[in-house]
Amino acid sequence: MPKTRLGLAGFMLSCVMTALMPAAAQADREVDVELVLAVDVSGSMDMDEHQLQRQGYAAAFRHPGLIQVIQSGFHGRIAVTFYEWAGAEQQVITIPWTEIHDAASAEAFAQQLLDQPRAWIRGTSISGALMYGVTLFGGNGFTSNRQVIDVSGDGANNRGIPVEKARDFVVSQGVTINGLPVMLKHNYDPYALDAYYKDCVIGGQGAFMISVQDPEQWAGAIRRKLVKEIASTDPLFVPAASSFSYQKSDCMIGEKLRQRWLQESE
Repeated sequence: MPKTRLGLAGFMLSCVMTALMPAAAQADREVDVELVLAVDVSGSMDMDEHQLQRQGYAAAFRHPGLIQVIQSGFHGRIAVTFYEWAGAEQQVITIPWTEIHDAASAEAFAQQLLDQPRAWIRGTSISGALMYGVTLFGGNGFTSNRQVIDVSGDGANNRGIPVEKARDFVVSQGVTINGLPVMLKHNYDPYALDAYYKDCVIGGQGAFMISVQDPEQWAGAIRRKLVKEIASTDPLFVPAASSFSYQKSDCMIGEKLRQRWLQESE
């Protein structure tokens, strides 16, 4: 009898302690991946490219194939947030953390993405985007054994800390960085942007990048990238393929080009 009373008291104490736990601790919901979409809106990205990005992501989340991949996961749901970036301390969240688990939730995310205004900010700091992105996982209401930052852009890092330092820090936190170098205008000379992303930006378990060199490839490239990010369970590092093959990229090329431009402008 005493044991029964002790058991009941212990159960009631457990219930009280659970009720007193912080809301965030109770709210964490298991998902198959926590995905951060970091999109470049720097001055070099014109309105056409901006629209292509937004429409490409919206089309990808509306695609039945992507929804099927999401639902086929262990939990059948993912968590996604979308933000736009430019300078070292210039990032704007377009869509906060959102759960996607079916066609309706995917459609709501896609429509919200199309409805939101573009952030008008300048500079090109991939390192700033990465350092900002890694802060978004803590206290977001979700939990997963896979956390991914998916960064897209049309130029090399030229502001903030060196991109390699940011990449290495983010990877040390257990976060994978994938890349989507935008090469529609071929304004990446004298360096190859896809090689730069491979050598200097992506990293972590299963890291990869997909370059886009033609507007017609855009929607398909985004969908393929999202499918791979959501479905991937490969714990090994997978180097990204590049259309260029020569010595390792200069990860400070953006900073050097900007410094040269500033000197020539004086």
